[in-house]
Amino acid sequence: MSTSSRRKFLTHCVALGGVSPLLGHCLAADSPSLLTPETKIAIQAGLKWLAEQQHPNGSFGSVDRYQGNVGIAALAGLALLSSGSTPGRGPYGLAINRVIDYLISCCTPTGYIIEPDSQVVSPMYGHGFATTFLAEALGMSERDELSKVVRKAVALILQSQNDEGGWRYFPTPNDADVSVTVCQLMALRAARNTGISVSKDTIDRGIQYIEKCQNPDGGFRYRIFDAQESRFARSAAALVALYTSGVHEGATLDRGRAYLRQSLPGSRSSYEHEFYFYGHYYAVQAAWHAGGELWEIWYPAIRTELLQRQSADGRWSDIREWFGSEFTTAMALIVLQTPNHLLPIFDR
Repeated sequence: MSTSSRRKFLTHCVALGGVSPLLGHCLAADSPSLLTPETKIAIQAGLKWLAEQQHPNGSFGSVDRYQGNVGIAALAGLALLSSGSTPGRGPYGLAINRVIDYLISCCTPTGYIIEPDSQVVSPMYGHGFATTFLAEALGMSERDELSKVVRKAVALILQSQNDEGGWRYFPTPNDADVSVTVCQLMALRAARNTGISVSKDTIDRGIQYIEKCQNPDGGFRYRIFDAQESRFARSAAALVALYTSGVHEGATLDRGRAYLRQSLPGSRSSYEHEFYFYGHYYAVQAAWHAGGELWEIWYPAIRTELLQRQSADGRWSDIREWFGSEFTTAMALIVLQTPNHLLPIFDR
């Protein structure tokens, strides 16, 4: 189903009654067995908990230095969009609108999306996630100011690409790492889906940067010239960026998928990974884009693992993630709702 057709279909489904009809009927042909009754209950509990954590100004975050963080707000917004609600429509439509309002309020004259008095040491992550969410929302909204903000945010990303083809913690073209580069490439893909122009050269240079970070074992190191071992989270992220940037086959993907399989959910190594939720946010997308056997084994496995880890009040928490339960819950919800295939950024 094309992006435009899916949006029309989504609007029709929400008009029929919101999330429940959407999950129970409209998408039955796409994912009849993946979204089990237990999964739907877990998703609804998680969405309810997450929506209740939203601050009056539309932001999220309970950990001191991450209160009002634009990246966490954007991920919460993506989790709500993944449920079938759209700006102003559906059970979480008003909450989504408040996220949009908050992120627009955080957009500076240069296009930089950053919360006031930010204490974050790597704010381009937040800018990338915020741009991605706003671009996704732009395809479902007719607000003129939203288009202007996304275009300015994209322009800042384009100006910040360094000579190696990547991005780093701040919007200056001085350095790069694979993780921040992935975040910006995802934002650019989301923007391109709305018709915003991004040059092929920019994307190709980003792809080249990521490919140069691949280690012989198929995983990815943090930076091109660092002699670092491969890690699960950034390797999953690198695969997703390649897929969404138009790379669909080749030795880089083959080796990357083989590396990813070593961390199949349900194994001991899956639980032990640093940045567990961040890693699985990208890993499920990598499996989705790969399709076939990898998707068929990956989603049921991470679904089982996440259902076991959910708290009684609906949230997901992890003491190893210092960004707070709003962050981990948003990530878990996006993972579980991937079969909905409602976000254009998930287009294969």
